[in-house]
Amino acid sequence: MPIVDLYEYLYGAKYPGRGIAVGRTPDNEHMRIAYFIMGRSANSRNRIFVEDGDGIRTQAFDPSKMEDPSLIIYAPVKTVGDTTIVTNGDQTDTIAEALQSGKSFEDALNTRTFEPDGPNFTPRISAVIQGTSLKMAILKSDDNSDEAVLRYYFNYSDLPAWEGRLIHTYGYLPPQPNQPLRSFPGEPVKWQLGHDDFDEFTDRVWDALDKDNKVSLFTREINVKTGEVRSRIINRNK
Repeated sequence: MPIVDLYEYLYGAKYPGRGIAVGRTPDNEHMRIAYFIMGRSANSRNRIFVEDGDGIRTQAFDPSKMEDPSLIIYAPVKTVGDTTIVTNGDQTDTIAEALQSGKSFEDALNTRTFEPDGPNFTPRISAVIQGTSLKMAILKSDDNSDEAVLRYYFNYSDLPAWEGRLIHTYGYLPPQPNQPLRSFPGEPVKWQLGHDDFDEFTDRVWDALDKDNKVSLFTREINVKTGEVRSRIINRNK
């Protein structure tokens, strides 16, 4: 699989939707996480990230303008023990409950499907990070069927230094007029970490996202030896 520059990739993607990027720093000592959300409708854009314990949640920027909250208000990031969970929906809770009861990431997601937002049927993307291991998953509609679900799981047992993986909800190509958004195809994108420090990484990811559609960004850096965590939030709505 070719390796890409994360910032250039995101800069060229007009509407990747929601995305999860996870990588290991060149010094081998840290795992970095980025979770971003984008929006085209007023309802989707009326959101911010806020801290919620050791994770985050979405909330309405202007509650008076909130329409349907069912698919846009959720907790994207939670931790269970030394495992960090990142998703684009309420499957965060499903995964957390499964891990707490001794079940697996896959067990949890086998009970879930894509979002009921036809005709797009937005995929559910998820990741769990424990030490230097990473698991990712995407649950998506089979050819825009409202019933047939495809579940893909990707397991990176020891992510090498310099390497990252990115998965997002919609395909790289811009949507065609009056056509449903295309689901993300294939395997997570392999990208390379540079020597940017954590703040530079955060700012460059934010700057690379399309200025008209980006809504919020969460980043986290985890020391794989000590468990020490640094996190940042950037919201378009302030």
